[in-house]
Amino acid sequence: GPILMTTNCIVPVRESYRNRMYTTGMAGYAGLKHIGARPEGGSKDFSMLVEQAKTCPAPKEIENGEIVGGFAHNQVLALADKVVDAVKSGAIKRFVVMAGCDGRHNSRKYYTDVAGALPDNTIILTAGCAKYRYNKLQLGDIGGIPRVLDAGQCNDSYSLAVIALKLKEVFGLEDINDLPISFDIAWYEQKAVTVLLALLYLGVKGIRLGPTLPEFLTPNVAAVLVEKFGIKGIGTVEEDVNAMMAGV
Repeated sequence: GPILMTTNCIVPVRESYRNRMYTTGMAGYAGLKHIGARPEGGSKDFSMLVEQAKTCPAPKEIENGEIVGGFAHNQVLALADKVVDAVKSGAIKRFVVMAGCDGRHNSRKYYTDVAGALPDNTIILTAGCAKYRYNKLQLGDIGGIPRVLDAGQCNDSYSLAVIALKLKEVFGLEDINDLPISFDIAWYEQKAVTVLLALLYLGVKGIRLGPTLPEFLTPNVAAVLVEKFGIKGIGTVEEDVNAMMAGV
């Protein structure tokens, strides 16, 4: 069927589906059909996309199952008492933020392996397409709290920051870095810059970025991020899981 891109996460388009690819809004790509702006008082014209869809074969189910989502800050904060009790009792040892952007490359299997290797007393906080690396794993729950709390898309990383700040307040901590939270962020494209800068603004330190560091980082900029914020690249799955559980 036709594909409509509404945000900027576009990779080079294969010829096999270029004729079924559309963009709209701020998204665009050379050679693709673009659906223009909504006229004043009217609606966007999706008629060519709809007509093409009618000529395409019906989709076939390739898998089925359920994935629990919707854990933006309002929902998680509604569970705040339950979460705090679980932390105080030791049922929850650590939160790991594995959010950000991701791609199809085999090297990014790191995040699947980390999710599978984390102990049963950890909670993964996620948003963005990084979650597709592990949100089908059967990771279970902790006292009814799912071990993967999915806030939504990249733009919903805001919710993860709100959750962290609220936990800092609830536990009466002065520094966000005193929380039992580790950051293992997937880096892929430019939208992640905004998320990273927001975390740095909040004073978050010790963030892991992977599987590669942004190419625009000059040696001088990288040196500042390492010195001021303790940013680091990823290592092996075993090394990183052990370090995060130790709060390093």
